[in-house]
Amino acid sequence: MKDLLVKRFGFDPTNIELLTDASAATGEGSSSVVLPTGENIKAALSKMVSQGEAGDVLYFHYSGHGTRIPKPAHIFGHDEAIVPCDFNLITDVDFRQLVNQLPKGASFTILSDSCHSGGLIDKEKEQIGPSTYRAASSLSYKAKNIPFESILEHLTTLTGINTSDIGTHLLESFGANASLKFLTPELESELFDFLKADEGILLSGCQADETSADMNPMESGGKAYGAFSNAIQMVLKENSGRLSNKEVVMMARKVLEAQGFDQHPCLYCSDENADATFLCQPEAKPY
Repeated sequence: MKDLLVKRFGFDPTNIELLTDASAATGEGSSSVVLPTGENIKAALSKMVSQGEAGDVLYFHYSGHGTRIPKPAHIFGHDEAIVPCDFNLITDVDFRQLVNQLPKGASFTILSDSCHSGGLIDKEKEQIGPSTYRAASSLSYKAKNIPFESILEHLTTLTGINTSDIGTHLLESFGANASLKFLTPELESELFDFLKADEGILLSGCQADETSADMNPMESGGKAYGAFSNAIQMVLKENSGRLSNKEVVMMARKVLEAQGFDQHPCLYCSDENADATFLCQPEAKPY
């Protein structure tokens, strides 16, 4: 993905920060690798947003686990979150606050190749939403999903606290580095006061009620990859001209459908950004 950003869209490699647990999983790599913990991811995103200026194109690509947090008061009954390697959940409220802090004239595109990623920027307008179509898949793949119950069980083991309240465990484990959703619950309503069209753009790997697929390297004969990330790269390689955010998502849906994946990428952004060029591509370049 880094190569794609540099070669296709002209991003400066020095402006791209990579957080990965790949070396931790294999036992290889140097100690300079920055792990994608909740604190590290939020610190990198906060730094990027705070240093942004008018005309800047900000981009966050996440390929990893996602989950749904039960919330009875929510219209869908759940909130969306990504699951960093230390289980310090980053929620839709955290992404909403980041978008709200964008400097005027800058855009922030989030591409989340994770389970339950639809709606990951809370209250962002839905442009391409849920589909009722279900593919008859014969593929063998694993989902990027960690069930909420498994997360709760893991955190309970860490804290030793007998409660089903996820916020209690996260605050006990991560303190001030926990999600804003649990640090200051009253902030959630304040974040959405007088909410207008903004420059947040979310391309989700699936609907809020779906999982996103990860291909197993043992079965595919190569490196593991996220199905949605791979579909996006295929779309951009096969189309050298400018593509709108809406076109990228719709084309990725077709790629995944043709491959037999039962997941439906979605788009959340303002009406204007739905038709805006993906990553504000200034000039088409071969990739």
